[in-house]
Amino acid sequence: MSDDSAADPRDTVRMTSSIPSVPAPVPAAPPADRPYRLLKPERQAGPLLVSSPHSGRAYTPAFVSASRLDFQTLRRSEDCLVDDLLADAVDDGIPILNAEFPRAFCDVNREAWELDPAMFADKLPHWCNTGTARVHAGFGTIARLVSLGQPIYAEKLLFAEAETRIRTCWQPYHAALAGMICETVQTFGRCVLLDCHSMPTGDGPPASARADTEPGFVLGDAHGTSCDPLLPHAAQRFLESRGYRVRRNDPYAGGYVTRHYGRPRQRTHVLQIEISRSLYLDQRSYLPLRSFGRIRDLMTALLQHLTEISRHLPS
Repeated sequence: MSDDSAADPRDTVRMTSSIPSVPAPVPAAPPADRPYRLLKPERQAGPLLVSSPHSGRAYTPAFVSASRLDFQTLRRSEDCLVDDLLADAVDDGIPILNAEFPRAFCDVNREAWELDPAMFADKLPHWCNTGTARVHAGFGTIARLVSLGQPIYAEKLLFAEAETRIRTCWQPYHAALAGMICETVQTFGRCVLLDCHSMPTGDGPPASARADTEPGFVLGDAHGTSCDPLLPHAAQRFLESRGYRVRRNDPYAGGYVTRHYGRPRQRTHVLQIEISRSLYLDQRSYLPLRSFGRIRDLMTALLQHLTEISRHLPS
C-alpha cells in the first residue's frame, strides 16, 4: 500500500466511555503475537496504571543488519531498564504495560503515521503526517536518527516496511493501552496513567542528577492539560522530599501518549515522568549502577503514593 489511491488505514485507537542484576539485551525478534508485555496483578488496587513505551530491547536481526550503526550506538534511544525499575509495582496491584520492541524500531509515543518522506525509496501515501516537528527532527514513528543525532539506516526503506511495523507493533500496543484505560475507568470511575521514560544525562556518579543544573526527574502534564494538577504536585513533593531536583514540562512536556489519552474531563489522567539515567544506569555499558535498587525502591514508593492520590480524584 504505497500509492496515493490507497484507502486511509489510520485506524488509531480512540477511547470511549464504554471501553537487580539485569542481563544486557541481545538482538532478538519479539514474538509476533506479543509486541508488548502486560503484567496484571491478581487484583488491581486502584485507578493507577503504568506504561513504559520505550524500554523494549528485542532488536530483530534484520533491523540490526539494516542499520549503519553498531549495536551499542543503535540502543542510544532506548529507555534502558525502565521496565525493571517499575517491575515491583505489580505486587502492589498496579498493572504495567511494557513495549517489547525498541523505540528506534517503532515509536509508540508518536502518532501512528508520522513518517519522513526522505527515509523512503517510494512515495508515501497522502494520508501520512509528514509535516510535524518530530518528523523534521528525525524522530517520527519510524525514527531516522538515534537520540544523539546519528542516522540509523544505511539505505532508504520501503513504505511497506514502515506499515508492517506500525500494524504489528504500534496498533497492538495502543489497543492494549486503550483497553486497560477503559477497563480501569469502568471499574474505578477514573484512570490515572503514569507514562514512564528515562532521559540521557551527563555520565558520572548518581549524585550528578541532584545538582542544581540537572534534574533527577521531569514531570510532563502537557502544560497542565493532561491530568488533574494534584498528580504532578503530589509527585513533585514526594520526590523533592527525598532530595531530588524536579522540573515540570521542561524540556519534556509529554508525547503522544500523554496528549492523546490525557482527558481529565473524561476521567482519564496521564502524567509523564522522565528519570535521569545517571541515577541508575552506566550509560556506556547499559548496565545498572549500584544505585539501581535504591531508585527501583523509590519508584515503587512513588507508585504506592500515587495509587493513594488517584483514589481521591474526581470521578
